[in-house]
Amino acid sequence: MTDRATEGASDRSGERTGDEKPRLKEYEGEGITVTFEPRRCLHAAECVHGLPEVFDLSRRPWVLPDAAEPGLVAEVVRRCPSGALQYHHGPEDAVPEPPDSPTTVRRTPGGQLVVRGDLVVTGEHGERHETRVMLCGCGASGNQPYCDHSGPCAEPDDDVPEER
Repeated sequence: MTDRATEGASDRSGERTGDEKPRLKEYEGEGITVTFEPRRCLHAAECVHGLPEVFDLSRRPWVLPDAAEPGLVAEVVRRCPSGALQYHHGPEDAVPEPPDSPTTVRRTPGGQLVVRGDLVVTGEHGERHETRVMLCGCGASGNQPYCDHSGPCAEPDDDVPEER
């Protein structure tokens, strides 16, 4: 298993600088690789509740993709409403996580937009291909266009799979 992270620059105060690229951690298993972008995590806890043997915050590394069947890991990762967790099967150039079809957009009571599908999201680092995102609806996020719960949308997440 590999735990790789790409770190961006920060100033002396520890704050992100404008040229910092998103940090991405990669957890490689035999049949599936899980990636995690900490800055996008909104702590919905779908992962730790769904497969605690794979996702355990008290352990380092906290993600062990081989602790469950790859299909189950993929199913739980797809529950992550923010898209902070992603997956792909096989080597890095393998086919990425398939998008939902049709694309759906839902506004939460807190104002965020929960979008699932074949997406291209444009932010400060250009275009990113995404399958799941939670976009800021209040304008206060420091991680635009993604929600970071820093504004009025800091209400508890209600992205319940049964309501998608």
